[in-house]
Amino acid sequence: MSFWKEKTLSEMSQDEWESLCDGCARCCLHKLQDVDTEKVYYTSVACQYLDQDSCQCEHYPQRHDLVPNCVVLTPAHMEEYAWLPDTCAYRLLHEGKELFWWHPLVSGSMNTVHEANISVNGKCISESHVHPDDFEEKIIHWVEQ
Repeated sequence: MSFWKEKTLSEMSQDEWESLCDGCARCCLHKLQDVDTEKVYYTSVACQYLDQDSCQCEHYPQRHDLVPNCVVLTPAHMEEYAWLPDTCAYRLLHEGKELFWWHPLVSGSMNTVHEANISVNGKCISESHVHPDDFEEKIIHWVEQ
């Protein structure tokens, strides 16, 4: 059964909710927001706790304690997550769209997100190596899906 097609986000169990994460780690990149337009720009600067090879947080259970502004996604606050990439399953399902072929729930493999060149694997640098004043120089642009 494709639970994501049968249930709303708020009806999902915690395990189902967590499985929506495709492992791209784009949400672990620092973002900048234009104060005039409110447009969000992603940078290639990743959280220091991101394992860039696996695109997984090295301290996932403690992430909010270690990084207080790390967002813990919940179904109740989906309206606040417009900054999520347009490839993100949470955003796609909230907007009534289908998951992409490379999503692990569709493909059956955690590797397809990397094979489809969606993940940040090999495309980012740790925040520990970049001065915050230089983040603007690291703005990136995603290729449309």
